[in-house]
Amino acid sequence: MNDVALLIVDVQNDFCPGGALAVAEGDQVIPPLNEAAATIAQRGGAVFASRDWHPRQTKHFAEFGGKWPVHCVQGTEGAAFHPDLRLPEGTVIISKGTGTEDDGYSAFEGHTEDGKTLDEALRARGIKRLLVGGLATDYCVRASVLDALRHGYEVIVLTDAIRGVNLQPDDSARALQEMQNAGARLMSTAEALQQLG
Repeated sequence: MNDVALLIVDVQNDFCPGGALAVAEGDQVIPPLNEAAATIAQRGGAVFASRDWHPRQTKHFAEFGGKWPVHCVQGTEGAAFHPDLRLPEGTVIISKGTGTEDDGYSAFEGHTEDGKTLDEALRARGIKRLLVGGLATDYCVRASVLDALRHGYEVIVLTDAIRGVNLQPDDSARALQEMQNAGARLMSTAEALQQLG
């Protein structure tokens, strides 16, 4: 399991029910992600958690020319990880969208607290396989999975641990198809953990 990592994408208050940019059923991803995180940590794998960490003024937000309402502003309650998310000790936090010009959809655009990119942090630990879940299927999960594949990682998307924004009704379905076409495998959390043995 030492070459396996779980990447939890943006399970933050603002993306969960009641948040500024709530994903329908966003909090439903938490139980399977908690199970995956506990299992992987117990077996010696690594856990990474990305977060949107926007400045208050960024072209990502509608009032400055972007497409989104204000969300996940650095240091606010909305940017905090959901209180039910159980991140194991040693979880590596990746902050993204930290500048005024970047959207920060992909976790691979973010950095660890000591300034490494996600790719550098994964390679430093010898990670070859990634399990990915979180929010939202059609934006940050999609972008992170496609970047992981481009960087040469094997990727399993945890189908019960993702939810989409669906600005168009079939956005999530299209995103899943795109990820699969690019080489990702789609599995439930239980299937993925069983396959990893």
